[in-house]
Amino acid sequence: MTKTKALRAVSLLFLAATLAATSVMSQTIAQTDAQKAFAAIKTMPGTWDGKTQDGRAVEVTFKVVSGGSAVMSEILGHGSEDMISMFHLDGPNKLLMTHYCGAGNQPRMQASVAPDGKTFTFTYFDATNLATPDAGHMQRMVLTVLDENHHIEEWTFADHGKEMKETFDLRRKM
Repeated sequence: MTKTKALRAVSLLFLAATLAATSVMSQTIAQTDAQKAFAAIKTMPGTWDGKTQDGRAVEVTFKVVSGGSAVMSEILGHGSEDMISMFHLDGPNKLLMTHYCGAGNQPRMQASVAPDGKTFTFTYFDATNLATPDAGHMQRMVLTVLDENHHIEEWTFADHGKEMKETFDLRRKM
């Protein structure tokens, strides 16, 4: 191989490596709010202990499932019903949550992300197994990540035009 061909081959390899690195960096930089919020939720696996606003104990566990494509949250010790919520992306711009409620229905909610990137407001858009549109169901959940070991969940239940709120102040169990 001549010196010119060798120099050309090295230049092409350098160019290819630079383009590949630029592509990876732009994909990381171009992450949507929904993707960032989902990434934050994926850092929450484990058991979280806390109290409701009226002092009752509550435990919430988070687990990354389905090859990293979903996060399962289970609320334990809240009344007689344990409840599951599943978080997942629907394309790059939508973070969804389906809440499998003790009321027997499954509201679906879409997240909006606060400018600080630490508060995710999930707002109802439809449900399965809901008897009537005004029957009791979860209407909203606000998840505020205060730090890696402390978060707050504020749940809003709507029933025939009346809203009831329940707040969990949770700390990671060490």
